Amino acid sequence: MLDFLILSIVGSVVLTILLNVLPMLFPKASAKVERKVHEKMTEAVAKQEDGTQPRVRVFFPWKAMLLASVVLTVLVNVVGLFASR
Repeated sequence: MLDFLILSIVGSVVLTILLNVLPMLFPKASAKVERKVHEKMTEAVAKQEDGTQPRVRVFFPWKAMLLASVVLTVLVNVVGLFASR
């Protein structure tokens, strides 16, 4: 159990570092994502003012969640394989 706890803490630290360093390594990608978000927000506000969009919109990223689940499952299994050796 202690090994799992240590592995979880190390994994959490590594993921946090990656999530903070990746935008620095790819600044144009970060700017592109930010621009897309602003475009979507502007579009949503315009549609709401026109009355063509309902007031409440539910966003459920099931494709991204499925992909993240598969990637994390594979990652956990690979780490478990190497940790058991």
